[in-house]
Amino acid sequence: MYFAALLARTDDGWQASDTELDDVETLTDLADLAREAVGDEETVLVCIEQDGAWFGVVRVDGEDDPRVFVSDAAAAMRSAYGEMLLSDELLGREPEDLAALEQLVDLDGTEDGEPESATADGPADDSGSDQVPAGPLGDAELLTDLGMDPASVLSLTAEDALTEIADALGCTDMLEAVR
Repeated sequence: MYFAALLARTDDGWQASDTELDDVETLTDLADLAREAVGDEETVLVCIEQDGAWFGVVRVDGEDDPRVFVSDAAAAMRSAYGEMLLSDELLGREPEDLAALEQLVDLDGTEDGEPESATADGPADDSGSDQVPAGPLGDAELLTDLGMDPASVLSLTAEDALTEIADALGCTDMLEAVR
């Protein structure tokens, strides 16, 4: 079970609304959804929490690239909603070139069919760069100018993160009304 809310800064203050993410497949789609909620240059926070296991905040300021913070990347990676927040850039990976991968489907990269990193003692270690770190990942400074320093963001727990963020913004009642 997940909950997603848009917190939008307007001329009249912060407004909260819940949102469905069923048609959102990528971080770009999520940023577009946020931009549609307010005027061109307004700030929107997309806050997602899932089963008390993790939370994520995406900040969209006008046409700038979205800024992302995820409380537990490993837990988020097990969720379709969390996985969309964990871009290759955020994870420090090179984006996959699907066309190049399709050309290599039947090739293993060695002359005798053994993976290059395999040894006589056992199979190759596949745990390298594709692992997602447990714990927080992303821009812990994304709420600094809104009243939450990075240490406060890093100390948030999945159970109360959205409430504490709404408290800092002064829109707790509005968030609770859409829960």
